[in-house]
Amino acid sequence: MEKVITLWQNYPKLQTLIWVAVFALVVMLLVRILQNILVRRIKETETRYRMRKLVSFFAYILIILYALSAFSDKLQGFAVALGVAGAGVAFALQEVIASVAGWVSLSFGHTLKTGDRVMVGGIRGDVIDIGVLRTTLMELGDWVNADQYNGRIVRVSNGLVFREPVYNYSSDFPFLWDEIMVHIQHGSDLLEASQLLERVTLKAVGDYIAEAAQYWDEMVNNYYIEKASVEPTVTMTANENWVTFAVRYVVDYKKRRSTKSILFKDILKEIGESEGRVRLATTSMELSASPYFDVRILDRDPDEK
Repeated sequence: MEKVITLWQNYPKLQTLIWVAVFALVVMLLVRILQNILVRRIKETETRYRMRKLVSFFAYILIILYALSAFSDKLQGFAVALGVAGAGVAFALQEVIASVAGWVSLSFGHTLKTGDRVMVGGIRGDVIDIGVLRTTLMELGDWVNADQYNGRIVRVSNGLVFREPVYNYSSDFPFLWDEIMVHIQHGSDLLEASQLLERVTLKAVGDYIAEAAQYWDEMVNNYYIEKASVEPTVTMTANENWVTFAVRYVVDYKKRRSTKSILFKDILKEIGESEGRVRLATTSMELSASPYFDVRILDRDPDEK
């Protein structure tokens, strides 16, 4: 016991280190208790997530400030050494520094936030967590068609926000323009076909138009961007095989695939009820002429040479 007391008295730095460790443990314990309370009290997922991250952030800041305060009178002798080693440390930890800088940019900028659907570094997914070093995505696509989760969780370095373009599907304008092509046979009633497509599209996406227009007006106020129409449009082109109608519309960024399925189902139903006035085109080949073959059968003995 006397040796422990002597050791404690002779090594003040050890005392400070132990007190800092105890302080950190107490703070993290309180953070864990507070986070559990937030989980039980707050039902909204996004609010609960943000509050938990905020509590953790302030806890780390508090621990760092306490440690700096505790060692403030002992760090002066290390100033020169730290200055010499700074360049080497910065070079060795450049990826870490870039990640932390990226985290600061993500936290205080408007590049992306949790819940956004993004593509960064060639990876597409929904942002489910933004850490100090890495951003976590629930991946979309790859071997799964369209905008569907494939079950993989991907963590990308925050430093990518400075090196790669960040595509955000849902930040300021949570809608996408989508387009489908419908091929109609020549000889069909083209006016009825166009009206049919307009009617079906308006029925499927009409609920999005007013909200999308409101979001786009805010975009026009905040950015140097032209006023765009969010109404469904149907345009037509033709070639020797068929008449192609392009149907363009706005849709919720999370409902692109399901909306396209509804559109094709209703279009096929309407075309089937048109009594042949509108007909879908199919790929066909017309043989206009055949080459002449001169076939002659000679009556000769098979043993004859």
